[in-house]
Amino acid sequence: MSDPIAAPFLSSVMAIEPAWIDYNGHLNVAYYNVLFDRAIDELYLPIGLGPDYLKETKHSTMVVESHVRYLREVHLGAPLRISAQLIGFDAKRFHVYQEMLHAEEGWVSATCETMTVHVDMTAKKVAPFPEAIMAALQRVKDAHAVLPVPAAVGRRIAMPAAK
Repeated sequence: MSDPIAAPFLSSVMAIEPAWIDYNGHLNVAYYNVLFDRAIDELYLPIGLGPDYLKETKHSTMVVESHVRYLREVHLGAPLRISAQLIGFDAKRFHVYQEMLHAEEGWVSATCETMTVHVDMTAKKVAPFPEAIMAALQRVKDAHAVLPVPAAVGRRIAMPAAK
């Protein structure tokens, strides 16, 4: 029997490194992506997409599109956790929505929505997931089906039309 899948998935508590603080005194935008990426690496392990998967199969994943929203600044010393929800997947890609949370107070600092593809690293081409990964993604999707689709999913960046 497989371990139950959390809905949503929650990363371990992460710390902001001092070098990540910018001249405005808060977490620099580049490092939000580092934290979101580290959380996805944690989610990958129960799915079977970790570093061993690359070594054994010569396949991996690559983000092809990302949308980050910065909602509330975080500072050095703030404990952070990332929640992740699988929105959908098909034979070659998956769509994930993440929220960066203050680990103690629970408020949302940022969100990140990504589209990720499965890649044959030898051919450098998008390739279908093997059956075992498809089954694992389905387990996550089934567990996450109890969650509502976040209101921010599918947002786009646009300027209001000039009047």
